[in-house]
Amino acid sequence: MNRAFKYVVVGVSSILVALILAGSLVGQSQPVSEDPAAPYRHLSVYAEVFAKIKSDYVEEPDMKNVTLGAINGLLISIDPFASYLNADQYKQYTKAKELKRAAVGLVLSRKYGYEINVVDAILGSPADKAGISTGDIVESINGIQTRDMPLAFADLLLEGDPGTTVDLTVLRLRKPDPVTIKLTRAEIKSPPIVVRMADNQTGLVQVYDLSAGKAAQVAAAVKEIEKRGAKRLILDLRHDAVSADEEGIALANLFLGKGTIATLQGQTMPKQSFEADPAKVIFSGPMVVLTNRGTLGAAEIAAAALEDNKRAEVVGERTFGDAAVRKVIRTEDGGAVLLAVAKYYSPLGKAFQETPVVPEFLVNDIEGQPLEEEDVEPDQQAAPPARKPGEDPVLKKALDVLNGVAPVTAARSGAQPVTAPVPVAPTPESVKEQADPGKKKLP
Repeated sequence: MNRAFKYVVVGVSSILVALILAGSLVGQSQPVSEDPAAPYRHLSVYAEVFAKIKSDYVEEPDMKNVTLGAINGLLISIDPFASYLNADQYKQYTKAKELKRAAVGLVLSRKYGYEINVVDAILGSPADKAGISTGDIVESINGIQTRDMPLAFADLLLEGDPGTTVDLTVLRLRKPDPVTIKLTRAEIKSPPIVVRMADNQTGLVQVYDLSAGKAAQVAAAVKEIEKRGAKRLILDLRHDAVSADEEGIALANLFLGKGTIATLQGQTMPKQSFEADPAKVIFSGPMVVLTNRGTLGAAEIAAAALEDNKRAEVVGERTFGDAAVRKVIRTEDGGAVLLAVAKYYSPLGKAFQETPVVPEFLVNDIEGQPLEEEDVEPDQQAAPPARKPGEDPVLKKALDVLNGVAPVTAARSGAQPVTAPVPVAPTPESVKEQADPGKKKLP
C-alpha cells in the first residue's frame, strides 16, 4: 500500500471514529426512544465515503485493506491494546494461549498511533538484554511490517519455542536509522523484588512487576527493610508494566488505611468501588513512589491511590496511562475483537486511559527521552543530554523530597507544599547506595 493510500485509510478511519463518537454522544444526551436510528445514519455516511473511495480513488484500491485500516483506526483511537483478529489469526491466537511458549519480554501498545511502540522490556528478558526500552518503535517482525498488524498478532509472532530466534527492526530515539535486532526466545520469569537501604533511615523496595502474589511479597519486603532500621520508604514502580489489576489495589492498601483506592466501571459492568481496609496496613511512615513511562496498569492504580489520598508523594515521569479490564469478543466472521470493557478510575475520578499519573515532582528517568512527549512524533523530540554512568536522578530527587529540600514543580495544578521530616545528614554508606542506578539504562 503506497503512502497516499495509507493517508486515505487513516482519513477514513478518523471519519468513522468521529461519526460513531458523535452518535454515541447524541445517544447519551437524548433518550433512545427519541431517535433510535441516529447511529445508523452516522454509519451510512461512512458507507458513502467507503463507496466513494472504491469508485473515485486514483487507482483501484484493495477494499479489504481499506476495511481493515478503518477497523484498526477505530480500535486504536479508543484502546491502545485493542486488536481485531480475523478468523485465521484468532485460531492461531487461541492455540497459542493453550501452550506455554517462550517469548522475548516486550510489552507493546499502539498508544501513539499506527506504529507499535514499546511500553517496556521485562527486566532480564532477551529484549531487555538487547537494550530495547520504553519509547522504541517496532517497525517489523521477521520482515513483516507492523503498521497494519493487529497488536495481539504482533505478540503472537514474538512467541515461539525456546531457543528459536526472531528478527526485529527497531527505531530508537537519538538514532535516526532503524536497527535490526535478533532476539532468542526464552522463558520469561518474573523479576525479583529488590530490597535495600537508600540511606541510613530510608528503605528502597523496587517492584518490577505486579503479577499475581506480588503485593504479598512487597509486604514481606517492607517488613524486612524495617528490621534493618528503615523509618521511611521509597516504593520504586518504574518499569512495572506487567500486572494483575487486583495486585495494584492490594499494594495500595498496604500503606493506605482509609479512602478510595480505585473504582471500576464499564457500559455492561456495574460500578465497583475499592475502599482501603485499615486492617491491611503494614507501614505508616513517610514514603515516596517512583514512576516512569514504563509504569502501567496495577502500578498506576497503586501510585494514583497513594498520591490522590495524599499518602505519598510521586516522583519521576508521568505513567503510561492505562488500567482496564479487557475481554475477547467474537465476531460473525469467525474472528474476534480484543477490547477494554471496563476502565479503572483514580480516587479523583480520572480514567487512567485518558489521564496518566502525573508526579508532583517531574524528573526525567528514561535516558534518551525528553520529559514531555504528548503530541510529538519520536523523530521530532529533543533528547536531553546523556547522564553520568550510575546516576539515578529520580532516586536522588526522592531522597530530597523525604529530606524536605525539594521544591515542588509546576507539573500538577494545585500542587501543595510538601511536609517532610527533619533532614537526615548523609553518611558515606548512604552516598554509595544512592549511586546504584537500579534498572539498566540504554548505552
